[in-house]
Amino acid sequence: MSSVPDGKKLVRSPSGLRMVPENGAFNSPFSLDEPQWVPDKECPSCMQCTNKFDFLTRKHHCRRCGRCFCDKCCSKKVTLPRMCFVDPVRQCGECSRVSQKEMEFYDKQLKVLMGGGTFIVTLGTSEKSETMTCRLSNNHRYLFLDGESHFEVELSRISSMQVLTEESTPEGGNCRASGMLLHYKPMGSQDPKQLRMEAAEDKKTASSWLAAMHKGAKLLYEARDQ
Repeated sequence: MSSVPDGKKLVRSPSGLRMVPENGAFNSPFSLDEPQWVPDKECPSCMQCTNKFDFLTRKHHCRRCGRCFCDKCCSKKVTLPRMCFVDPVRQCGECSRVSQKEMEFYDKQLKVLMGGGTFIVTLGTSEKSETMTCRLSNNHRYLFLDGESHFEVELSRISSMQVLTEESTPEGGNCRASGMLLHYKPMGSQDPKQLRMEAAEDKKTASSWLAAMHKGAKLLYEARDQ
């Protein structure tokens, strides 16, 4: 492995080259661990089409699920940022479709989240609210909220996340995201707190940020359940 200046290191695993944080504690909360490969002796045939492996029909492991397939069933090489791979890696058909869908979040939604949105923020049951800019940190681990005051919420300590909606036109019809209700445990405390965020004047930008956060929440909970 070799170190690089930004606090990350290049490591080689059986699945390929990965660029990971120097300290594993600083992994992105959206990231997934590499799976254990199914041992060769336990897969005499493709786990998709059941063709038996031999000298001509070689076995390949999907880098996302670790299962064993023939070349035909595991031929696609797809980017997999959730496991920090440098290059596209071999994946089975099912996993490649999932990874391709996730790329929209990494290509678009992450930029929206790090760009930030402006919200009216209320902590707990307080009657006082403050207009703050909320953005995702560059390492994806925190929500930074800045206004007259400043505080942060660690994504890994969020226990629930609910998107609030409102009708997008006076006549009714389609709904758009208008706010978010979070429950989280502050650092050093086991007592949950509530954070309510409601879109400020720039509702279009805020709505886009909330929609991106909603998609990110799905990946966050999936990573926790791994």
